[in-house]
Amino acid sequence: MRPLRLLALAAGTLLAGCSFAPTYQAPAVAMPAAWRDKGPWQTGTPADQLSRGSWWRLFGDDTLSGLEVQVISANTTLAAALAHYDAERQLLVEARSGLFPSITGGGSMSRNRQSDNRPLRGSNQPDVYNADTVGLGLNYEADLWGQVRNQVDAGTATTQAAAADLESLRLSLQATLATDYFRLRGLDAEAELLTQAVADYSKALKLTQLRHEGGIASGIDVGRAETQLESASAAAQDVAAQRALYEHALAVLVGEPASSFSLAPAVVAMTMPHIPVGVPATLLQRRPDIAAAERRLAAANAEIGVARAAYFPVIDIDATGGYQSTSVAHWLSAPNSFWSLGPSALVTVFDAGLHKAQVAEARDRYVEASADYRGRVLGAFAEVEDNLALLDDYAAEAGERQSASTAATHTEALAMDRYREGVVNYLDVVTAQTAALQAQQDVLALATQRLQASVGLIRALGGGWSRDALPGAESLARAAESGQGG
Repeated sequence: MRPLRLLALAAGTLLAGCSFAPTYQAPAVAMPAAWRDKGPWQTGTPADQLSRGSWWRLFGDDTLSGLEVQVISANTTLAAALAHYDAERQLLVEARSGLFPSITGGGSMSRNRQSDNRPLRGSNQPDVYNADTVGLGLNYEADLWGQVRNQVDAGTATTQAAAADLESLRLSLQATLATDYFRLRGLDAEAELLTQAVADYSKALKLTQLRHEGGIASGIDVGRAETQLESASAAAQDVAAQRALYEHALAVLVGEPASSFSLAPAVVAMTMPHIPVGVPATLLQRRPDIAAAERRLAAANAEIGVARAAYFPVIDIDATGGYQSTSVAHWLSAPNSFWSLGPSALVTVFDAGLHKAQVAEARDRYVEASADYRGRVLGAFAEVEDNLALLDDYAAEAGERQSASTAATHTEALAMDRYREGVVNYLDVVTAQTAALQAQQDVLALATQRLQASVGLIRALGGGWSRDALPGAESLARAAESGQGG
């Protein structure tokens, strides 16, 4: 039982060991009290947040919802990120293994002959003998200086950062898909508008040709009508080409070949969602990229402790035991047993500045991670403000664009009536048609931009994610102990 008591003493020494990692605290970043840009999508309750999960359902489009589900399950980039996260969890298992002793076992059976001239050979020793050995070996490094514990802390923080990276990528892909989908549907609406314009311009051309044949209209009017029709037809072809590109982009996002993926054209009435933004301070808990940067900062802090512990001696406790015999008979019996138990220490006396450089490097990594964290926080605030400003301006612009479109359409109708009456030439009609079509296209483009800005705001707010979704240190530890890595 004596070896077990020594191991228990070693474990107690480990638990009483110190750590050379600095006390960790995330750097403070100046927090604005409120968002500068106001809009109807904000709420007065600071605790309000986006609901977790399927944020895209706010837009009320079943096709979009189906694609969003597909991007989570089939996107290849997301699958690679998931594999990276799983690898980080296994690295944590490797780090945690240092907290426990390693046990090895082995055995050998051999037939041996001694040299007649072997030094110190006894006269009664046999020339030929068997050597049969079986035993166990145990090695345990006492973590007196917290090196292993800090490695585990760094591994835990790095694994949590990988989990946050995975969520950040998932949100980015979902937002990209929604943005591309809204652009595609905007092109569908524009294609329908141009199809109607081509039909109207075709009728206008026929009217002009009849008037020309009757000597009422000039050849110039016919030429202008033909130019207007061909321009609208060319614009329709350009829209079709753009739509194909966005359809191909969606195919890649959902993990399907572009050649076999298709979305039927449709003009869909999208819902402009109500997006609660809360207060700026909550952004630190709701952005996965900020959480990842903070976890990497914590890992860098723990790595300082790992580097500083290298100045101190490594204490190993080694134990071996088993059975040795020259005969298989009664091999595993008490007289044939052997054991060895004892500590050893190893300290670096001279390393030409290696450890000093490693500690300095670890501190520099911490400073780098700290600057990255603060930069991401400031960038997150700017992204929210950007999209709030866009939505605010777009909301005001929408009414003006619609009024302009209504006026231009009315002007187009008046110009055509006056042309039929012979009051104006076809140049006035072409001018009115061009202005009306452009105004209608502007309305459609703005509607798409508003939807895309809404997606941008949701993404900037973290998509309903919360930091408490990260795997906790205790759950990661339990997974590591079970050998599953998460």
